[in-house]
Amino acid sequence: MNFFKSLLASILGCFIVIGIFILIGVISLMAISLGSDEKYNLKKNTVLTLKLEGVLVERADSNPLMEMLGLSETNQIGLDDVLASIKKAKENDKIKGIYIDAGMFSASGASLKEIRDQLADFKTSGKFIVAYSDTYLQGCYYLSSVADKVIMNPQGNLDLHGLSASPTFYKGLLDKIGIEMQIFKVGTFKSAVEPFMLDKMSDANREQVTSYINDMWSTIASDISESRKISVERINLITDSLGLFRKPEICVQDGLLDTLLYEPAVKEYIKTLAGAEESKNVRFASVKDMTTVEFKKPSKSEDIIAVLYAEGSITNGSSKEGITDKRYVKEIEKLKNNDKVKAVVFRVNSPGGSAYASEQIWKAVSDLKEKKPVVVSMGGYAASGGYYISCNASKIIAQPNTLTGSIGIFGMFPNFEGISKKVGLSYDNVKTNKMADFGDVSRPMREDEKAVMQNYIERGYDLFLTRCSEGRGIPKDSLDLIAQGRVWTGSQALKIGLVDALGNLDTAIAEAAKLAKLEDYGLRRFPKIEDFWANFLSNQKEEMTTKALKEYLGSDYQVFKTIKEIKEQDFIQARMPYDIDIR
Repeated sequence: MNFFKSLLASILGCFIVIGIFILIGVISLMAISLGSDEKYNLKKNTVLTLKLEGVLVERADSNPLMEMLGLSETNQIGLDDVLASIKKAKENDKIKGIYIDAGMFSASGASLKEIRDQLADFKTSGKFIVAYSDTYLQGCYYLSSVADKVIMNPQGNLDLHGLSASPTFYKGLLDKIGIEMQIFKVGTFKSAVEPFMLDKMSDANREQVTSYINDMWSTIASDISESRKISVERINLITDSLGLFRKPEICVQDGLLDTLLYEPAVKEYIKTLAGAEESKNVRFASVKDMTTVEFKKPSKSEDIIAVLYAEGSITNGSSKEGITDKRYVKEIEKLKNNDKVKAVVFRVNSPGGSAYASEQIWKAVSDLKEKKPVVVSMGGYAASGGYYISCNASKIIAQPNTLTGSIGIFGMFPNFEGISKKVGLSYDNVKTNKMADFGDVSRPMREDEKAVMQNYIERGYDLFLTRCSEGRGIPKDSLDLIAQGRVWTGSQALKIGLVDALGNLDTAIAEAAKLAKLEDYGLRRFPKIEDFWANFLSNQKEEMTTKALKEYLGSDYQVFKTIKEIKEQDFIQARMPYDIDIR
């Protein structure tokens, strides 16, 4: 009997091994068929379609295997691809105009403005832009308002409600379960710790949030006012009446919309604008299609301006998730030693993170700056650690509604004594020296331990101030007055000297070319997006797990990611609030 059991197990094992080899073979064949993208055949009477749906990131990375398994983040759109597509559409005579198809779209205010500015530049070509939506959410309407014609479904809604920020506070929950967060910080406005120590905003935090969301709204209202020829005062009156519930016809009368049409009628209108006699002669090219279309006049120069993208939280290690110090120090060193790279644009979109990791990247940027110009282009956030890694650049360019500054340090250490008592746990200790049990989470910190920690945090803040003072040429005592963990918009930061100019990525590239004295140059983007199939066997486990979690958890993935970062990373942080949510 045991013989037959062993025989059956062996046969089953053989089938499993054969199955694995067959799976590898299938994947290899897929790699051959999917590994090379066919170039899109751009024909005359083409309209670029900007389908605004999903989540906007700085750079989107395709994953053929995930698409096959149904775990692909099809809702992720790369800002770099969108901007490049608009530029190509402007210069290519085969493209007659742009159709903005606005849906459920999530993007920072600075990124929306980046696209909006690129669309405004596109209009100088004389080509048309038509925007349509079943229902305009506020961000999409802001972006779409630059169009020549803004059209909505007759049964749709236009959401214009203003901005609000609603942080979540965890102290009450922590008190109930018996966890105390022991807080150490420097900075009156350093609000990242407030959810763990208060049940509402401090007066200082309320002051800064009120200031920066009003400044952000001012940018939005002014841009809409200019495009739609409606006064800012009138826009605020409409907004205060909760525009979402206004009749579509009233939105047309107010000048927010040009007309109301169903989508098929919009397509017919676009056909007329494109100058095609029949609908079948009009082609709609997507952003993905345009990624394979070449620019009309690519540079032949061997001189390169490198655009180094850094997006996400700043952490220790070499992971490809977020901004890790070892990975980015290595990338920056490669750019420093590459003689073809004449200047670097450092594209930073980060709320900060580990103070230690930020210092390592700051040092690498400083070393790079000694050999060639470094211009920072700020995205939606470049605050706290995000500002730390930016502060010593040759020049800093921000969008008016970028959130930056937040120069401050904090540390959080949990005390589980309360929850331990609730569940009946107790602890004992034997030690050789007074501080041998420092960091023991089973008890509250002693006063001498707290003094040591606060001194350590203050030293970290002083170092942060020193880096920013030297980088920006502002005396430390003067800088301290505008630091203290306070968050500023790009517009406010320009007035107080934290940034050099307002503008987009193109502005930063032009400034880098000027500093490097380049008239002709090529652009290269870093870190390089590695070939998916070439790296399949080496790192797919981590990537598949991450993608699956994102797909399953949806918008809740950010909460999971935040908890994971708090658990795994340094206790000493230079970052904005974990859950800042501006709507």
